[in-house]
Amino acid sequence: MASLSAFRVCLLVSFSAFVTVSLGFGLPALLNAATGLLGVPEANASECVVVCYLLFALYVATPRIPRGLVEATGKAVFITGCDNDFGLALAQHLHKLGFTVFAGCLLKDKGGEGAKVLEEFHSGRMKVVQLDVRSEDQVNGAARFVRDNLEDSQRGLWALVNTADVSTFGGVEFTSVEAYKEVSEVNLWGTIRVTKALLPLIRRAKGRVVNVSGLYGRMGNIAQSPVCVSKYGLEAFSDCLRYEMKSWGVKVSVIEPGNFAAAGSLSRKVLAGTANKLWGEASQDVREDYGKGRFDQIMTPIRSQCNGGHRDASPMLDDIADAVTSKRPYARYNAMEPYWWIRVQLMTHLPAALSDLLYF
Repeated sequence: MASLSAFRVCLLVSFSAFVTVSLGFGLPALLNAATGLLGVPEANASECVVVCYLLFALYVATPRIPRGLVEATGKAVFITGCDNDFGLALAQHLHKLGFTVFAGCLLKDKGGEGAKVLEEFHSGRMKVVQLDVRSEDQVNGAARFVRDNLEDSQRGLWALVNTADVSTFGGVEFTSVEAYKEVSEVNLWGTIRVTKALLPLIRRAKGRVVNVSGLYGRMGNIAQSPVCVSKYGLEAFSDCLRYEMKSWGVKVSVIEPGNFAAAGSLSRKVLAGTANKLWGEASQDVREDYGKGRFDQIMTPIRSQCNGGHRDASPMLDDIADAVTSKRPYARYNAMEPYWWIRVQLMTHLPAALSDLLYF
């Protein structure tokens, strides 16, 4: 998990203690019967539960263990999606840490706001690059630009951070099968395309690749299937790449942010427009099968995400910075709220029958 505030640590520890006490008093007979069948002394059952939850509480409350930091001076980082809030803030943050930043911007050639902000740095360590991750030509052109502008091309590129997603392209309306293609073209194939082009430089530096996925790369949800399809694929690609690059000394990390809708581009106005379009373009058969009431019921929890979640992107930025600067980065970073982190754990570890009962 990402580093948490003292309040959230206390909240999770309190929750852990509550569940521990509840299980200790509510399930002793069941536990004793189960342990008896396994040949474990009955007296040890409750103690085992308490120990497990104490370990969970310590895991949550313990700060991230220092694993050493690399020297940023002389190292270069390429970031995609610097038109969006996260990519722009990350480019600024890594530049501040001392890295040379190649910032890929979709709208550089059109005078995009993100590109303008970064160009105003007037720094030799901030280089803005035109990049549409859907275009093979632009990706290859960006790779040539990096090779030509590295201070020492023999040292290679230290890190690639893939943050480009559909929000960079103005979002997507999930109204047809085309939505699956559009989301995957950016979230998945764009990441693969850029990674393939820059991987030789990253291998040369024994650097790292950091891919931004999300909680929907770990679990499914209603009305999120286009995003889930692309994010699940991104998780699998990142895992395979990590295995394959180990012999080169290249580290691969996945950032799994939670609900950053409140801090990002998913506004209630955008969502309302998409919902109206979905219902307006639905066939008569679909309208009769679902009904407006059922449709509104599906949209309600999605609307609530616009008001909830992180309003501050710093947990996600801190995790990306750690993946770039740590000598021993984690394979996964969970920059999630406690609610979403617990839900992901339950959805991915409980039997499907139980997790479905809890959340659907």
